[in-house]
Amino acid sequence: MGKTGFVYDPRYLDHDMGAGHPESPHRLRAIVEYLDRSGTAARLIRIAPRAAEDEWITQVHTPSYVAALRAHAPTSGRISLDADTAMSPGSLLAAYLAAGGALAAVDAVISGQVEHVFCAVRPPGHHAEAGRAMGFCLFNNVAIAARYLQNRHGVQRVLIVDWDVHHGNGTQHTFEDDPSVLFFSAHQYPHYPGTGRATEEGKGAGHGFTINVPMDAGEGDDEYLAVFQKVLLPAADAFKPEFVIISAGFDAHRDDPLASMGLTEGGYAELTTMVAGIARRHCQGRLISCLEGGYNLTALAASVDAHLRVLLDA
Repeated sequence: MGKTGFVYDPRYLDHDMGAGHPESPHRLRAIVEYLDRSGTAARLIRIAPRAAEDEWITQVHTPSYVAALRAHAPTSGRISLDADTAMSPGSLLAAYLAAGGALAAVDAVISGQVEHVFCAVRPPGHHAEAGRAMGFCLFNNVAIAARYLQNRHGVQRVLIVDWDVHHGNGTQHTFEDDPSVLFFSAHQYPHYPGTGRATEEGKGAGHGFTINVPMDAGEGDDEYLAVFQKVLLPAADAFKPEFVIISAGFDAHRDDPLASMGLTEGGYAELTTMVAGIARRHCQGRLISCLEGGYNLTALAASVDAHLRVLLDA
């Protein structure tokens, strides 16, 4: 059995977009409490995040965007970045720690301390564009981790699997012209943010290295498993990744209030088994997953537990 790490920091709770906002600190509280009750937490190796360095953040985001976030970060109250995304006094540090949590996870896997890591971080990241916050996201944590793998650790081929119910537009746009990163996304369509058509396959040298599978509302475990089996597995086996990253949103769960899909905890466990199998076949099991969405607290926590149990037994 591989060793499994867990990134968490209570400072993630200091990012607060206001009462009633679905992306709330209660999400991480629910996960941590559930893992403690289930006994899963006792089996995990704790990994402390660090604040990501601008050197790595600006591999994905423009320096002007990073500077603007720093300049506008409030010392009291909140500021709005888009219709869905705001910053409170604790948001900027939380965002740096979220990106840095993914970097710490990468370091722990590359060093052999653990085989895989789940990053219980917030704010999430996959909607964040090079110069724009959107969809609850400030920094694109998985994209920053992928570039860090390549430019810090010399990893050549990275597979990013995004099973969040919303399309990871920011991640796609970061890598769409790059054949060294295979981006796969299965997501409810049409749905926010409106991108992710099957015809979006990458550009230039990166054509064919973006794979989008739009899913119809109501589809669940059987449909997702078929897509992963028929589309992801052959593409990943042809690509032969040297590292695997999961944008692990759990909002395709049948009980999630922000979407209309039908996945269950068991379905997430099966998807995890498939992706962990890719990592075992091609890159010594090296894998990190980063929390994205998931807004029914009970479903989110149970799904994360199911995901971690598979990794622990992989």
